[in-house]
Amino acid sequence: MNNEFFSFELLKTDPETGARAGIFHTPHGDIETPVYMPVGTQATVKGVFPRDLLTAGSQIILANTYHLYMRPGDELIKRAGGLHKFMNWDKPILTDSGGFQVFSLASLNNIKDEGVTFASHVDGSKHLFTPEKAMQIQENLGSDIIMQFDQCSEYGYDWKQAKKAMERTSAWLERCYAYHKDPKQALFPIIQGNFYKDLREESLNRALPYVKHGIAIGGLSVGEPKSIMYEHLDFLQERMPTDVPRYLMGVGSPDCLIEGTLRGVDMFDCVLATRIARNGTAMTSHGKVVVRNGIYKEDFTPLDDECDCYCCKHYTKAYLRHMINVDEMMGAMLLSLHNITFLHKLMKGLRNAILGGYVKDFATEFYKKYGGKA
Repeated sequence: MNNEFFSFELLKTDPETGARAGIFHTPHGDIETPVYMPVGTQATVKGVFPRDLLTAGSQIILANTYHLYMRPGDELIKRAGGLHKFMNWDKPILTDSGGFQVFSLASLNNIKDEGVTFASHVDGSKHLFTPEKAMQIQENLGSDIIMQFDQCSEYGYDWKQAKKAMERTSAWLERCYAYHKDPKQALFPIIQGNFYKDLREESLNRALPYVKHGIAIGGLSVGEPKSIMYEHLDFLQERMPTDVPRYLMGVGSPDCLIEGTLRGVDMFDCVLATRIARNGTAMTSHGKVVVRNGIYKEDFTPLDDECDCYCCKHYTKAYLRHMINVDEMMGAMLLSLHNITFLHKLMKGLRNAILGGYVKDFATEFYKKYGGKA
């Protein structure tokens, strides 16, 4: 589905798996899919300069509505010229609605059909988030892709609890679309329903009338075994619209990126790459490397001999171990840059494999070197 600002070209679908390669056209540039999107929660990807994100291959980054509303404030960002100008990023930006943070970070006071009243995790001040409020904040931020306000139900919810959250999400979607006006912002509905397939299907069916430019799958990767997540992706795959990007929220480990792509997902995001970097862990072509471990004290080889990022070209495991163990910020910065580069290369490899007709072989070879799916 297209307008003058957004359109999606589906270039090829793998006939065996349903993996897809496409191009999502946006006001701030084209996004080649499937794509991994680094997370810049506070209007910055932790420890990585925008220039280095570009070199690493980042096509789009995320920012967080809840956090930017709290600090520095969406009105301030609007006065600064919008999020692109404020953070000096001229490529696409996706903002989430803040719903997940409202439920996971804040001290909840009350969840009603009107919205969510909560206490800020910053200073305890009281706030009300409604679907209209989430839309207004994202309009002030000026992001390219915006998300509906939804209620993410926890793993372990019973059917009645999950149904209530799903129904509320659907009702809030209607209100988000009624409020949303800016044609330069693509609003994605979110499928909820916890781990009940009947609720997932109902959520999808309720969302379909509002699918204009893309659709998201929420409420997965929230503590469930990966096999259950894949089972639900399998269930949704044949039911999802084919003419818009499909976005799996909060997923970013190499195995989940591969398995999601093999199930027809086009867009992914996760903080994992930078979070584990700050703890001294790298994803490499031959599996995870925990550089703080003593085995690397005198290891003067590159972190990943198949990577050409700045970290791998210029520094050894011994140096990186030293940086991490003395709490120098440069260690986390270098590992963050490497991990993001690694995931971008993985997604580019998947895309090329889809276009070339060998995506299952690509996945098999990756797992052989990386050390399996876990």
